[in-house]
Amino acid sequence: MSQASITSLFTPSSSKSTVAPSSSGAHRRRRSEADDAPPASAPGPSKRSRPDPGPSPRVGGASSASSRLQAAAPLADRLRPQSMEEYVGQPHLTGRGSLLMHLLDSGATGSMIFWGPPGCGKTTLARLLASRTDAVFKELSATDSGISDVRSIADEAKRMLALTGKRTILFLDEVHRFNKAQQDIFLPYIEHGHLQLIGATTENPSFKLTGALLSRCRVFVLERLTDEDIKQIVTQAVERVSGAAHARTTDPPDEDIAYSSQPEEEPMSSPTLASQHSSSGGKAHFPTHPQLTERILSSIVSLSAGDARTALSLLELVLSSPQDADEGAVLDSLRRSVSTSYDRTGDSRYDMISALHKSVRGSNGSAALYWLARMLTAGEDPLYIARRMAVCASEDIGLADNHALPLAMATFQACQAIGMPECRINLAHLVSYLSEAPKSTRSYEAYSRAEEAAKSDPTLPVPLVVRNAPTGLMKNLGYGEGYRYNPEYAHPVTNEYLPAQFKDEVFLRPEGDKTDKLWDEDALRKWELEENGGKLWEGRSEAQT
Repeated sequence: MSQASITSLFTPSSSKSTVAPSSSGAHRRRRSEADDAPPASAPGPSKRSRPDPGPSPRVGGASSASSRLQAAAPLADRLRPQSMEEYVGQPHLTGRGSLLMHLLDSGATGSMIFWGPPGCGKTTLARLLASRTDAVFKELSATDSGISDVRSIADEAKRMLALTGKRTILFLDEVHRFNKAQQDIFLPYIEHGHLQLIGATTENPSFKLTGALLSRCRVFVLERLTDEDIKQIVTQAVERVSGAAHARTTDPPDEDIAYSSQPEEEPMSSPTLASQHSSSGGKAHFPTHPQLTERILSSIVSLSAGDARTALSLLELVLSSPQDADEGAVLDSLRRSVSTSYDRTGDSRYDMISALHKSVRGSNGSAALYWLARMLTAGEDPLYIARRMAVCASEDIGLADNHALPLAMATFQACQAIGMPECRINLAHLVSYLSEAPKSTRSYEAYSRAEEAAKSDPTLPVPLVVRNAPTGLMKNLGYGEGYRYNPEYAHPVTNEYLPAQFKDEVFLRPEGDKTDKLWDEDALRKWELEENGGKLWEGRSEAQT
């Protein structure tokens, strides 16, 4: 099916569409009445006479323009759900008994922040929530709006509330793009109830939004869509496309009727498709679009990575290809059209480096190498990873293997000197070594305990015995008096090294010390079943004594 065909499908034309009455019939009646009337005398022009405006403009003209704009929109935008029943995903928010639905039913939703990855349905959910309330809905994007736009809407909302009692909902997409000074514009309007804000963001609100704004909003987290969600969205989209095409071929529109440009609230489905679904045991077969094979459908689901917008864009690419297109060529086009979603300045970067570090700490070399590969193939700076692994070498391996830190620093220098793509081999060497190395957090934990003690009273004096005495006055004051120089003795000696308050404190605990260590029988049993082949851990008896 050609791109032009797809575009035409979403200029709704079936008899089910909402029909705007056309004025063409009225024009014909008025013109026939004028023709039957006796001709009037033709007086000369007067000051009051106005030029003949000509035929009245067609009422459907505005609708036609709207239809053209709608048809130019991407498939993902044209197929947005028009009701909560069509919305796919986020059952923890949209399901019966959920907090959000309860708030909506009670009419006390208040201001909200939707936080979730791209293409998970934040904008669509906000629009659907607004459609279920008796409120004025305004929409802005922080990418092309400023304080003046918000203030204008807020002032209008205040007047509307005073005159009619109607509240106004402002949906602000990419709310994190407003800096912290700009975010303060919302505070008085939300505080006094003049405006209800629904903000959407892909960034962590804890870091990107001010505490004052967060305290006035409920934060709802939207999850990445599952593969089943994406498959359902794609399947419904094909059914609507096929249903629209079927309607156009079976019920051609009257040229004098102007149709609404909005998609129908009920998803259009083809009886042929429905029967095909039921007869194939739930497998997606689309006879109207033979180029959309099972393999291609699975690839769309996989490549979209939980992003519905990406999935529908890929679907649009497939539907615009010839019906007899080679499957391999279509798959290659799909893979080339998808770029990585990895953002070196966003949450995904820190999520992945955290996964890499924790995999090394857990001695799972396979997982560690996977996250290393994910980051490097997405374009991450290898020096960033090498620096983090140098920290890991002391934090997690520490005293258990003193070769870890030198290897980490050598790897950092290798990345500097060699660069990508070859230095990926050096990083793989380091990550594998650190994963298999014995682990010890003695030095790291000892410093944490010492730091806590140091912060408790930063004014404690250094004991005189361990003070240096470079002058006679200092010696007379007792500096260094009684200090025993350890190398001079054939046996161990001690000195007063710590302030009196911490004299008996042991910050660096001996190897094997289990003080403050947890024993979780469920966690141990899970490890024994999943990673130790069901065998009991050999250290059980020793650890429990």
